[in-house]
Amino acid sequence: MVMQVRAQVTRDTIVGGAAAVFGRRGYGLASIADIAEASGVTKGALYFHFPSKDALARAVIAEQHRRTMAASAEVLDEGRPGLESMVLLSGLLAHQLLTDPIVQAGIRLTTDVAYLDEPVRDPYLDWLQTAESLFRRAVGEGDLRPDVDPAMLASVVVASYTGVQLVSETFSRRADLLQRVRELWIVLLPGIVPADHLDRLRTLPDSIR
Repeated sequence: MVMQVRAQVTRDTIVGGAAAVFGRRGYGLASIADIAEASGVTKGALYFHFPSKDALARAVIAEQHRRTMAASAEVLDEGRPGLESMVLLSGLLAHQLLTDPIVQAGIRLTTDVAYLDEPVRDPYLDWLQTAESLFRRAVGEGDLRPDVDPAMLASVVVASYTGVQLVSETFSRRADLLQRVRELWIVLLPGIVPADHLDRLRTLPDSIR
C-alpha cells in the first residue's frame, strides 16, 4: 500500500511537471529531459510511469478534463436553468484557464492536434453532450427559441469558445479571456433567446467575472 501511494505521488508529480512544460513550450518543443527536470525525477523514473511523450500529454489532458468535469458537476448540481448553467460553465472554464496550470496545459494540448498521434476527441464530445443537454432543457424552460436546434447550437458554442480562448491566448496571454467570453454570449443571446425573454436573460454574461 505504501509503495502504491508513493507511486501515485510520483505519477502526480510527473503530470504536474509535464503540465508546466507543455503549458510553456507546447507539445512540439517539450522534451522528456525538460519534463523530468521540472518534475524532479530521473528520466528512468519518468519512463517507468509513462512510456512516451504522447502518453504524458494524454495523462495531462485526462487530468485537465477530470478537473474541469468535477468543477462543472458542482455547477450542474445546483439545478439552475439550462441556459444560465451553460453560461456559468463557460465562465468557470475561463477561470480555470486563468488559474490552473494543468487546465491550461491540457487545453493547449487538446488544440495542438498536429503533434499527437491521434487527436483527442473525448473532451470535446463531453462538452458537446453537456451543452446539447443544457440547451434542450432551455427549450423546455422557454429560454431558447424552439426553432433553434440544440445539437447545432452546441456545436457552434463549443467551437466558438475554443476559438475565443485561442485568440485570447494569442493576443493577450488570456488577460482578456473573461471579457471575450462575455462578448461571445452578448452576441449569441439575441439570436437564440425568445424576444419576450431577452430583457431578463441579456444580463447572464455579467455573471462571468
